[in-house]
Amino acid sequence: MGRDKALLPYQGSTFLNHLISLLLPCVESLIVVLGHHAAEIAASLPAAGGLSIVTNPDYKRGMLTSLQAGLSAAREAPAILFTLVDLPAVRAQTIDRLVEEFFRHNPALAIPRYGQRRGHPVLLSGRIAREILALPPGSSAKEVIRSHLEETRFVDVDDPGVLRDIDLPADYEALLGDRGDGADS
Repeated sequence: MGRDKALLPYQGSTFLNHLISLLLPCVESLIVVLGHHAAEIAASLPAAGGLSIVTNPDYKRGMLTSLQAGLSAAREAPAILFTLVDLPAVRAQTIDRLVEEFFRHNPALAIPRYGQRRGHPVLLSGRIAREILALPPGSSAKEVIRSHLEETRFVDVDDPGVLRDIDLPADYEALLGDRGDGADS
């Protein structure tokens, strides 16, 4: 992308602060895992109860290390909702529905699905979190998730934002155009 995705302007905020505003009302506590430019990004975060920051010193070793850092900090939680900062377009109703379905059906995982494609955020049980924590370096959390597909609750949603991964400048410009946002907002 050429710049920190967490700090990209979005809906009058940044990607990360927008996600915080969506997630914080749905969870008991929210852990933000930072790596590259951690101090700069941490300085941009709101002072909010229930929000804590974990710095991953091994972020250069891959995304799994950041996920494991967050899961380790939430070790006692019975369920953990996680997402990536570059999927900011998910709707609040989708998160509410995912949480509702998870606690109604008690699956190993709850994953939103739009048009038969799986997306984010993902809600997982403490048991699945422990399996991800046990993965060796170089592995992927997808290995654990795939091994539990029969125990997964797929939640069909009318929300393309669960798939809207912003990796390239063109993706970002398209996102802003779809929302009627300006990059200066």
